[in-house]
Amino acid sequence: MSHATSHVTDPLALVRPRRAIRGMSAILLPFSADRRIDWDAFAAHVARTATAGITPAVNMDTGYVQLIDDATRRRALATARAVLGAGRELVAGACVVDAPGAPFDEAAYARQFAAIAEVGAIPVIFPSFGLTAGGDAECVTRHRRLAQHVEAFIGFELSTEFVPCGRVLGLDAYVELLRIPNCLGAKHSSLSRRLEWDRLAVRDRVRPDFHVFTGNDLAIDMVRYGSDWLLGLSTAWPEAFAQRDRWWAAGDPRFDELDDALQALGDFAFRRPVPAYKHSMAQALRLRGLLASDEPHPESPRRPDSDREVIALILDRIDLALGAAVVA
Repeated sequence: MSHATSHVTDPLALVRPRRAIRGMSAILLPFSADRRIDWDAFAAHVARTATAGITPAVNMDTGYVQLIDDATRRRALATARAVLGAGRELVAGACVVDAPGAPFDEAAYARQFAAIAEVGAIPVIFPSFGLTAGGDAECVTRHRRLAQHVEAFIGFELSTEFVPCGRVLGLDAYVELLRIPNCLGAKHSSLSRRLEWDRLAVRDRVRPDFHVFTGNDLAIDMVRYGSDWLLGLSTAWPEAFAQRDRWWAAGDPRFDELDDALQALGDFAFRRPVPAYKHSMAQALRLRGLLASDEPHPESPRRPDSDREVIALILDRIDLALGAAVVA
């Protein structure tokens, strides 16, 4: 499939003032100082996120889904559902870990879907080498096959900055993804405003009910243009993201300064190597007094201890923006 040009999209024409924003936050899987999963802290974080009015998303990249086994994924699912109770929305990554050159493993995805369905969650289809191999047409065809296994799902375009098996579709292929009826939306993590603006323009034209969930932690204000969000950055302070979104829906100018403060954290935490952002999120939550340890997964890249001083300054800025009065 060809890649459509993108210079024709006018971002200003996409701005949607006072729009209700749908937010989903990828939940960090926290670790104790002895590098064991802190399940109590995980459960508390799921609860805080839901109480803020944000949908929790477990077993995402922020939850180290590529580095944990199926038993751990299942425990995360069960813990989240127990915290939320019946009926509250839960999203979860459906991740198949394979190697370059591996064939598409539809059965492995089906097993992930079954585990997610057991707790009444909506799956987010993670890329794998088998899923993303070949051309765009092949990739979309595989998504159509996976769609037959689930009532509804969320797609996922992921830059190779995050994982080597990531894939960002050409725009023509993206249109075909929109045409899968039970695909509710797709998380877009190319880290490119331009590519996301193109998707919003196509969405508005082809299927207005489709959700473009921005995964661009370097441009979280994409919500101005009609994106919803599914972010890892938000795990540091979901209540702040919820307040930001309420201010946007109300047309409150405090949105801008809070968004800027949150973006400062995104710019710092998501610098290269990008996967180390998960350690930054743990550092932020520990500084907020919500974790006993800021250890990342043992196999995940780390940030220097000196980052804590910078993150503390940014958290102070977010706190000030949350408490800011409207200036006449």
